[in-house]
Amino acid sequence: MKTYNYTSIPSQCFLGEGPYWHAGRQSFFWVDIENGKLFEHNLKISETKTRSFPHRLAVVLESEDGNLILGLDRKIAKFDLEIEKLTWLCEVESDFPLHRFNDGKVDTKGRIWIGTLSTKFTKGSGALYRVDKDLNPKKQLDQLTISNGMAWTADNQTFYFIDTPTRKIKAFHFDIASGEIEFERVAVDIPEELGFPDGMCIDQEGMLWVAHYGGLGVYRWNPISGELLDKIELPVPHVTSCCFGGENLDILLITTAQENMSSEQLKEYPLSGDAFMVKTNTKGFKASRFLH
Repeated sequence: MKTYNYTSIPSQCFLGEGPYWHAGRQSFFWVDIENGKLFEHNLKISETKTRSFPHRLAVVLESEDGNLILGLDRKIAKFDLEIEKLTWLCEVESDFPLHRFNDGKVDTKGRIWIGTLSTKFTKGSGALYRVDKDLNPKKQLDQLTISNGMAWTADNQTFYFIDTPTRKIKAFHFDIASGEIEFERVAVDIPEELGFPDGMCIDQEGMLWVAHYGGLGVYRWNPISGELLDKIELPVPHVTSCCFGGENLDILLITTAQENMSSEQLKEYPLSGDAFMVKTNTKGFKASRFLH
């Protein structure tokens, strides 16, 4: 496996997550969920800006007009970056105050896919929703514990999905017209010693880049054969998510966390909670925007 060089962006997140490349602003976004912080790192001027919200902020996506779509607690909102104003769009699981969003993506038809979990990590309490332009969330999967990473193949035939504690990446048949999914197979089984699969993205060769929580890096998996192809080793144990960005979509932004670490571990891994940028030999895809 090749050695990757990384650049760290200081953010010291308790739970860094939600990386997103905004091509229009030439910026990477990511969040610190529990502290409600939104980070924006502009690649052109290498400057990082922070915004704060009085909510747990888990998901960053993009609207068709270039503004942000945010997953705050259990509500989805549009965020105008110029006037810094939130417009609430919809809510899920309003009768479960301990629940929050965890990860989200937009498919090529402009629909939001967003999952939930209980902050007590109660087994089977989470779900995955699809939000079409009617803003009416429709449950796609239930009995999830930590709804997490998602990716679609370039031909839109397959949807990959992670429920973290299962240590499995599942492949679903994806109907692009209706947005319906149907379980097909387990694409990758993650060995226990490699930690837990968290957020992920897909490259133009159809391979999955998966952040491994407790696994000290991002791993590249072949979802057809199930084999491990590569690893980006990082100086932090809890690696949470990743996305491709940059002008050529060949820079991986990787988020990490400080949670579940003792003070001794934090001394041993002082960069925990920072974001990392790594140049790869492969490219990702430009993210789709929410059409509403």
